[in-house]
Amino acid sequence: MPADSDSPAHLSDPAPAYASRTIALVGLMGAGKSTVGRRLAEKLGRQFYDSDHEIEKAAGLSVADIFATHGEADFRRGEQKVLERLLGEAPHVLATGGGAYMNDETRALLREKAVTIWLNADLETLWRRVQKKNTRPLLKRADAKTVLQDLFIEREPIYAQADLVVHSKEGPHGATVNAILKALKTWKPA
Repeated sequence: MPADSDSPAHLSDPAPAYASRTIALVGLMGAGKSTVGRRLAEKLGRQFYDSDHEIEKAAGLSVADIFATHGEADFRRGEQKVLERLLGEAPHVLATGGGAYMNDETRALLREKAVTIWLNADLETLWRRVQKKNTRPLLKRADAKTVLQDLFIEREPIYAQADLVVHSKEGPHGATVNAILKALKTWKPA
């Protein structure tokens, strides 16, 4: 018997492959992980977490203050603990800090529990975006653009290990969200 043309086909569609996993956005500062992540979570009907915000809540200090008071190594240890906790939660959308994916253990945990998406933006786009905020501890230097460029070169091969790559371009954030949704349809668990 043919299906009723008025019945919603999506009710019988299988759940997407990523349904049981957190969607973790990785990439450099300024790539749009938080802004795009919030919109993506809304579109998917999921909770949104920003790992930097969660670290600040746990520590009772801003990221800049943690860096200044305790150093980057302590910040990264706290970041890993917060990410472990968040990845134990129900599937959600997670914006990770720019350096989180550099840690081998964190990267392995994200691979196991999440679909990782590298929001890849070109250096000039990143530079324009990061200048809008004065809260980036790694860029509080006179040679900030050189630091950003060095981070871009150093981290690019690691970010490229993400499950999916989506280009984050200038323009409406909705375009990046739609590109992520399209890329997620192609994702299959390893």
